[in-house]
Amino acid sequence: MRISLIEELAKKGNIFNFEEALKLSNVKEDILWVILSRLEKKGWIERIEKGKYMIIPLGAKKGEYTLHEFVIGSMLVKPYCISYWSALHFYGLTEQIPNTVFIQTPSRKKKQELVIFGVKYKIIRINNIKIFGVRKEWIEGKQIEIVDKEKCIIDCLDKPQYSGGIIEVVKALKNEKLDRTKLSKYAQQIGNTGAIRRLGYLCDYLKISIKLPDIITRNYLLVDPTMVNKGTKNSKWRLVINLNKEILGNLE
Repeated sequence: MRISLIEELAKKGNIFNFEEALKLSNVKEDILWVILSRLEKKGWIERIEKGKYMIIPLGAKKGEYTLHEFVIGSMLVKPYCISYWSALHFYGLTEQIPNTVFIQTPSRKKKQELVIFGVKYKIIRINNIKIFGVRKEWIEGKQIEIVDKEKCIIDCLDKPQYSGGIIEVVKALKNEKLDRTKLSKYAQQIGNTGAIRRLGYLCDYLKISIKLPDIITRNYLLVDPTMVNKGTKNSKWRLVINLNKEILGNLE
């Protein structure tokens, strides 16, 4: 029974949840919990979270084998999408390696910060209107949902605290393959003028031509909310430019 269950689950991929196992096993819930517990003790599966497991291949050892962090992340909350600094790195838009996997979702999750198999995961809850620009990418035999390059940059401008700071976005914006029309559309679609303002200022700074609406507000925002509230004011984009100009100069 246990071997056949693993074989059937493996046909669907290297990860599964309790509900999927229940459909295939044809046994009562309490019995299935016992079966899964025994499979885990034998080193055939490993628990990701309660009711969520990965299958350990033959020849691999429990505790030494793991899956790509995006595959694990795809199990943590539904719906989900990989974004922010994680997507920046995935697309090669930053050379910095984030020590956290950033996942956005409109759903509630009790634990928003988790450590699984030594990897940190951060679940960021966002409004439904901010979910767009999503594509699929095959990783280790599973389709992973991840934002496209342009939406990744807008997400980072919307919430710079999850991007490694605005400096990483400055580096990313220098990529000539970015679709500027899509960047403009996404900045307006996300529903946060902060994203428009930051994009506008950075494009002006980098001499990137882009069409954005005028900003009509008296309020000023920090161009980088992860840094100190100190700097010159830019009246066009209503931003406090609290960036280290020496670093910016080195990025030109």
